[in-house]
Amino acid sequence: MSVTVTEGAEGAGEAPRRKGRLHVATVEALRRMIVSGALPPGQKLREQELCDRLGVSRTPLREALRTLAAQGLVALSQNRGAEVAALSLDDIVALFDVVSTLEALAARLACRALTDEEIAGIGLLHAQMGRHHARGELPEYFALNQQIHRAIIEAARNPVLLDIWERMAPRVERAKYLPNLQGGRWHAAMREHDAMFAALGARDGERLAALMRQHFANGLAVVQSAEADRGSAD
Repeated sequence: MSVTVTEGAEGAGEAPRRKGRLHVATVEALRRMIVSGALPPGQKLREQELCDRLGVSRTPLREALRTLAAQGLVALSQNRGAEVAALSLDDIVALFDVVSTLEALAARLACRALTDEEIAGIGLLHAQMGRHHARGELPEYFALNQQIHRAIIEAARNPVLLDIWERMAPRVERAKYLPNLQGGRWHAAMREHDAMFAALGARDGERLAALMRQHFANGLAVVQSAEADRGSAD
């Protein structure tokens, strides 16, 4: 996974825009590392090590860590510094309970509101996701997966629903990535997405809502099983 950001030298008039782009790129690079497990829960985030890895100075790194702390992905402490926020099984259960309900509601609303062009656009994302799955490219697959879920949320045309979903999205994304690390679950998830897109194309909101709920339930079952296996090994 490439995570290099790198600061560059530009003219003074470009400085504010460059600073904004650097912040977004640094946040995104760190977020990908946390979501993928490259930076696991509880890991200390050593500033110099991350600066060297990302090619940035301490100021943009610290700003990025504060942003990720506000999103619930990083824990900041005066005594301990920065570390990746914990993610317990209880956290995952709570997140999946809420987001599955939100996305089931969005499914019903979206199927009433989606245009043919929007369905075609989601279809293109779905096809690209399938190609990444066939090639075993999990990070690329997962990025498109998130785009599809977001597109359905946006198609619901409900700003309150979108606001709640967006505030949860960073933590949900990390929880959703975990089941896909199990090869069998990833293949099953792709088949579930095939069924979900078919329901979306038919504008069958009730079926899509049920499939969404089952999709999250299946992912949660895999995480719970893996946790139980770890407990038995201990």
